[in-house]
Amino acid sequence: MTSTCSDVVIVGAGAAGLSLAWRLLNPPAGVVVPRVTLVDAPVGPLRPPERTWCYWERGPGEYDDLLTASWGALRVRDSQGSGPVRGMGAYRYKMLRSPDFTSGLLPRLGGLTHIDAVVTDIDDLDEGAELTCRTPDGAPLSLRARWVFDSRPPRTVSSRVALLQHFRGWFLRTHQPVLHPHVVELMDFRTPQPRLGLSFGYVLPTGPREALVEYTEFSPSALHAPAYDAALRHYTDEILRLGRFDILGTEQGVIPMTDAHHQRRAGRHVFRIGAAGGAVRPSTGYAFTAIQRQTRAVADALHHGRLPVPPPAYPPRHLSMDATLLRGLCSGRIPGAPFFSRLFRDVSTERLLRFLDGDTRPAEDLLIGLRTPILPMLRTAAELPLLSRTPH
Repeated sequence: MTSTCSDVVIVGAGAAGLSLAWRLLNPPAGVVVPRVTLVDAPVGPLRPPERTWCYWERGPGEYDDLLTASWGALRVRDSQGSGPVRGMGAYRYKMLRSPDFTSGLLPRLGGLTHIDAVVTDIDDLDEGAELTCRTPDGAPLSLRARWVFDSRPPRTVSSRVALLQHFRGWFLRTHQPVLHPHVVELMDFRTPQPRLGLSFGYVLPTGPREALVEYTEFSPSALHAPAYDAALRHYTDEILRLGRFDILGTEQGVIPMTDAHHQRRAGRHVFRIGAAGGAVRPSTGYAFTAIQRQTRAVADALHHGRLPVPPPAYPPRHLSMDATLLRGLCSGRIPGAPFFSRLFRDVSTERLLRFLDGDTRPAEDLLIGLRTPILPMLRTAAELPLLSRTPH
C-alpha cells in the first residue's frame, strides 16, 4: 500500500475544498506554507456534476475574474407578476460556474498535491489522522496528515423538519433579444404552486439572448426529469414568452433544507466543512458566502497555530427562525409564495441580504420578523420543541 504524509488533507474538490486549499496555500507574509493534499473522487458517479454557485457580495470580490456574470438589481414577482426591480445598493449578485472556479483556481495552488481517489475510511489517531483510499485503478492508498477537512455531505442527518430544494435549469439562447441582462429574476411565483412548499422560476440573464432559466421547488420530494422539463417549458413559453430558443445545456440538483445539527468536528484531528459543516442556509439553500467565511477562519487558525475548528455558519437565532419557516412550509400553515413576496416587498434589499447571510443584529431580525405572518410563525415556533428528530 502506497503511503504519503501531509500537514493537511482536504477531502473533496468542490467550493469548500478548493477555497480552503487556496487560502491555506496563500498565507500572510512570514507564515510557513503548509503541505496540503487535496483528494477528489475520480471522474464517475462519485464526483459531483458541474454546478452553478450564486451569491451576493459587497463590491469587488476574490473570484471576480472567474465569474460568468454579475448584476446590481433583482426582482421577486408575486403570483400576479407584480414586483419592482430592486437595486442591491453596495451588493452585487454573482454567478460562478464550477468548471470556471476549478480551472481558474487550480493554477494558483502552487505546492498542492492533487490526488484522484475515493476515501473509504478516516481514522483519528493520537497525532493526526489516517485516510484509507482507493485509486482509479483499484490500488490501495494510505494518507496521513496532522489535520483532515472532509467536505463530503453526510449520508443521513437527523432533523425535526426537512424539505428538499430541487431544481432543473436550461442554459438557453433565444432567437430574439428578449431578455433583460441587467436584472436577476430571483423568484418568480407565477409558476403553479405545489400543495406543500412553494415553486418559482429563476432567471439569470447573461445577455439579451442568453440565460440560465430554472424551475425550482421547495417540497418534500423531488420530481422526475419529464416533470421538470414540462414545468420549464410552461415557464419559458407561457409565462416568460421567450419565443423560439435553443437549449445549450442543462443543470439539475437537490439541496436538503433541514434543521439538522451539523457536527463540525468529527474527531480530534478531523473536521467537516462546507455543506457537511452546516454552510447551507436552511431557508434558502445558499452556501457559497458561508463557505468563504468558514474556510477563511480555518485557514487563519492553522496559519497562526490555533485549533482549526470550523466556526458556525450562521447565528443560532437565525437557524431557529429558519426551522420555524421550514416547519410552517411543511405543515401548510405558511404559504411560501406570499411569504417571500412580502419579505422582498417590505424589507430593504440590503438588510434582507445581510439577514440571509447571517449578518444582522437582533433588532434588525425583529423588524424582519414583523414582516412575516406573526401568529402562524409563533404557533409553529411553539410546537417545534415537541417534535422529535428523525433520520433523513
